[in-house]
Amino acid sequence: MQTEPLKRDYITIVSGLPRSGTSLAMSAISAGGIEPLVDHIRKADEDNPKGYYEFEPVKKTKSDAAWLDGASGKVVKMVYRLLYDLPDTHWYKVVFMQRDLNEVLASQSKMLERSGKSAGALPDEKMQDLFSAELNKCKKWMAEQPHVKVLHVDHRDMITDSREQARKISEFLDGGLDVDAMAAVVDPDLYRNRG
Repeated sequence: MQTEPLKRDYITIVSGLPRSGTSLAMSAISAGGIEPLVDHIRKADEDNPKGYYEFEPVKKTKSDAAWLDGASGKVVKMVYRLLYDLPDTHWYKVVFMQRDLNEVLASQSKMLERSGKSAGALPDEKMQDLFSAELNKCKKWMAEQPHVKVLHVDHRDMITDSREQARKISEFLDGGLDVDAMAAVVDPDLYRNRG
């Protein structure tokens, strides 16, 4: 017998650094039963064969947050820097993806290479320090926001122990998600840039 779907009167956000597993988390949460806010402008490619799960209006949240009014009960992806633009007029649950910074940089480098762009002028060590400082600042900020709750999910754990991570995510999002369907979307073959 089907139970009533849980009323999620908050906005679920998947965040983290680019190439930290945010599209993977979006794919899993969507498979679990939460509708994703996506516009399909950016198409799947070799770097993200299952799609990017992006929604352009999030990039303009600071100047126009109107999209938030229709986002309760749904899941949307936002790069970590955009979290600061979220107004305190809504409640948010953030699934924050964490990944070894060596792997993030390797993945970003491969992606730039494939698109014919060159990597930034900063050496990897400097980039790691920069990312690390920015992530710490963001985590501190989130912890101080009364309207934001956060679950940190490790990218490698999502690959190697997908069912347990899916269970944790479901629990964080008030339960009722299809944990088996969430775990099933994880494809270990797509874990290509290992630290």
